[in-house]
Amino acid sequence: MRLPPRLFALPLMLGLSACTTAGPLPGTPEFAAAQVSRAYDCGLRVDRGRVVGRMQQDERRRFALANAAFAVKSYKAPRACDAAERASVQRDVAALTRR
Repeated sequence: MRLPPRLFALPLMLGLSACTTAGPLPGTPEFAAAQVSRAYDCGLRVDRGRVVGRMQQDERRRFALANAAFAVKSYKAPRACDAAERASVQRDVAALTRR
């Protein structure tokens, strides 16, 4: 039995869209930078010094580079966040300061 070609297109498109929307992996300095940047976008207060202070030296450099890249993107295209996203970002940032 031969399947129609359009049945193959849907999984391919879903797979490709997942590749383009995936962000930094949790637990990395890049993830921390993304969350800090997003927190600023959402109007949340962030103790950036505390987040950075809990990182090792090599992670601090990676955080600074990623944070600069996210800040430029955020400045060029800021977007508002809804209550659910704001709460999620707030939890993530709080976890970063407790490590």
